[in-house]
Amino acid sequence: MTPDRGEAGSPAVMVLAHGVGERGDLPIPMFYAYAGAFAALVVSFLALGLLWADSRFRGDRAGRVVAVRVPARPARVVALVAAVHTLGWLVLGPVTGNAGPYLVYVLFWVGLVPASLLLGPVWRAANPFRLLPDRARRTYPRRLGYHPAAAGLLAFTWMELAAPEPAAPLTLLIFFGLYAAAQLAGTLRYGHAWLERGDPFEVYSTLIGHLSPLGRRADGTRVLRNPFDGLDAVRPAPGLAATVCVLLGSTAYDGFSTTPAWVDALQSGPLGRVGLGTLGLLAAVAGVALLYAACLGAAGLIGGTSGLSGRFAHSLVPIAVGYLIAHYFSLLVIEGRHAIILALGLDAGVDRDVLSPAAIATVQVLAIVLGHVAGVVAAHDRSVRLLPPARAVAGQIPLFVLMICYTTGGLTLLLA
Repeated sequence: MTPDRGEAGSPAVMVLAHGVGERGDLPIPMFYAYAGAFAALVVSFLALGLLWADSRFRGDRAGRVVAVRVPARPARVVALVAAVHTLGWLVLGPVTGNAGPYLVYVLFWVGLVPASLLLGPVWRAANPFRLLPDRARRTYPRRLGYHPAAAGLLAFTWMELAAPEPAAPLTLLIFFGLYAAAQLAGTLRYGHAWLERGDPFEVYSTLIGHLSPLGRRADGTRVLRNPFDGLDAVRPAPGLAATVCVLLGSTAYDGFSTTPAWVDALQSGPLGRVGLGTLGLLAAVAGVALLYAACLGAAGLIGGTSGLSGRFAHSLVPIAVGYLIAHYFSLLVIEGRHAIILALGLDAGVDRDVLSPAAIATVQVLAIVLGHVAGVVAAHDRSVRLLPPARAVAGQIPLFVLMICYTTGGLTLLLA
């Protein structure tokens, strides 16, 4: 049963969109949104092609060393206490007004985005599973890569967007029981190397954290650096593209799932809400992945270079972050307050008009446009590094088409 349906929004929006609460969207003139987005992409693409002939980002080598050591153990103990507190709400809390789902879906899942953007990979620093000793029995298989994290993120977003009762305490307890079992087994077998690639939330936070000015090199050194250098430091690995495509596809489905036509189909379709919702989520992720693979394949043919898929996955990270901010910004501001009030047992209400429609619209459109422009910049720098000079610009045309498609899709879902 979803808590506080009458307060948080209509049941259909709340269950189908985010498990709890509703995000605020404002239809703005589509012409201006599309025109501004396409102008930004075209101008950035042309300017980069004319003025950016050599790779400028230095990845893991960049940054000014920060001589501050932040003890991680206290943060992990606090995170463990917070997790136990949330489980307490899920197990013992009331059916109506249970803070547990809000703590999971809003403060944890959505809150990790701004926290990681500002502070770097915060869940790596706070992950309570890192309290376990790092005693690997076997070396983590390279072929596994990020595939366990991609599967975990897909499972979480399925629970959020397609499960029968996404905000029911039992649903969340089952998911986190399975999640904890997987992390314990993986850590005991492969040590902390498992958490770097197999913990979906650590991977989620770490990928976003590559865009933070507070970086962490592969050897653990903390640095201040250009966010593009941090993004360039993302190392290609099996499953990296799949992980980012899950984030992009699930957020795209989130936007599509609240359109009136899809809501009607979910309620009256022969497969039922769960079956059709599952197919819709998988189709969205598969569509994003197929488009990415097709455009990267075309770029490889034009540039005469193979195996580009994993090497350009980092350019999708700012696009995914832009989508996440656009879709969840208002949810975090409004329902985040609701979560705190419920968790602390405060006798207070939530002002659902705290954000003006103009502010919501501005953040949403800017997040998508700036995310795609950042993706164009990251892809261009990688192109001039990997592709032959004579084909570097031409080889980027499929990547530019990819950005146009993602931008069009993102704005259409946002303004629908």
